[in-house]
Amino acid sequence: MLALKKKREAEKKAQQEAAAAAAAAADEQGGAAAVEEPQKVSLLGIGGVKTNKNDEGDKSGKKRSPGEIRIQKDIAELDGGKVANVEFPNANNLTSFNVSISPDSGYWQGATYLFSFEIPAHYPHSPPKVECHTKIYHPNIDLQGKVCLNILREDWKPVLDINAVIYGLIYLFYEPNPDDPLNHEAAELFRKDVRQFERLVSRTLRGGILDGVQFERLV
Repeated sequence: MLALKKKREAEKKAQQEAAAAAAAAADEQGGAAAVEEPQKVSLLGIGGVKTNKNDEGDKSGKKRSPGEIRIQKDIAELDGGKVANVEFPNANNLTSFNVSISPDSGYWQGATYLFSFEIPAHYPHSPPKVECHTKIYHPNIDLQGKVCLNILREDWKPVLDINAVIYGLIYLFYEPNPDDPLNHEAAELFRKDVRQFERLVSRTLRGGILDGVQFERLV
């Protein structure tokens, strides 16, 4: 009887040890799986797909500069009336556009002048760059297209906008300023003999030659 009892106890102990060993093996397997899963996510990103920060930036769109945000607001408020017309060669680029000005009175009445606007990255803390692409005989615009307008230089302030510049350009056609010239010869003639100045402007508008320079016919 004693031998049988010891045999049964030995069998029971062996079964318990086998069960404990099986449980330990199962725990080790589960632990290994648990470790593998986070490593996969950490290395390859969610869902096992590698992520690319540059791709994420493209999907979210290019970050707009403060100048682009401000110019969008300015453009929404543009109002040049019948005298000024704004055109965007590239609808996706609001920082580069053209303004056509057709004075309805004054010396340049009936002609149309094309100006390009380039908005700098620091706009509105820096003024836009403006150039005239139509040759003109004017005290404040030289033959190379540079424009002399005070708010495009020292009088520019961040509170000013594109409308203010367009209005300033229009005003130059109605009231030339010979005291702040770029074309000094035209300014001097305007001060001394406005009738002769008007005759020379009329000649240039009809496509004439002035001082060896050929002007495009505009009227």
